[in-house]
Amino acid sequence: VGWGALCVAGGGAYYFAKQSINADRQTRFEAEQRRRRVQESLEYSATTAAKATGSTNGGPPRSDSSGSPSQEATLDPAPTRHAPDTEGQRVREKSKYETSEPFRAKKGDRFS
Repeated sequence: VGWGALCVAGGGAYYFAKQSINADRQTRFEAEQRRRRVQESLEYSATTAAKATGSTNGGPPRSDSSGSPSQEATLDPAPTRHAPDTEGQRVREKSKYETSEPFRAKKGDRFS
């Protein structure tokens, strides 16, 4: 009778604890949803009010690329090599990221 009572008591405690935990999670979830809805409504009302009053920038679009890294990457301010004159030079030429001579590991004892 001792082990059976212990198992029933443990199962009952688990059941009621699980119910309590799930109810707590549900209330926290609902509170978070309410907070998000209020935040979104405040943000939405601020953006619609700004559009309605015309307080946006309104200026002409920028023609420089100073704020756009994707556009800056295409402009190479200082290329390191000249364009090859002939097809043979183009084939033999290495890119600016390749070394002129390949790495050769030193042979022998590396601990001395």
